[in-house]
Amino acid sequence: MSAETNQVNATTKGADAIDEAIAQGIDFDGSPIPSAKLELYSKVMALEANRQRSGVSNTMRSRIVRIGAKHIPQPELDKMLTDAGFAPLKEKEVAFFYGGK
Repeated sequence: MSAETNQVNATTKGADAIDEAIAQGIDFDGSPIPSAKLELYSKVMALEANRQRSGVSNTMRSRIVRIGAKHIPQPELDKMLTDAGFAPLKEKEVAFFYGGK
């Protein structure tokens, strides 16, 4: 495997991989991201950056649910949330994240 292939694989993992690719304007396959997509993304992210936050714990829980639902079965995630002192999964979260599974 070439060093170039290793570099591409390394940059497609982790929480910052997407942000780094967007900043470079290059998708993981090496193709340029169209400027219209980058402009729209920048516009929406600027709006989000100016939004008042409700609190760190609320945001942490939201991220845990959104990302955890991709990787963790619903009963297990629910237990993990309550064990950590967060509110359990809400009915609408279960329906949204687990309803189609």
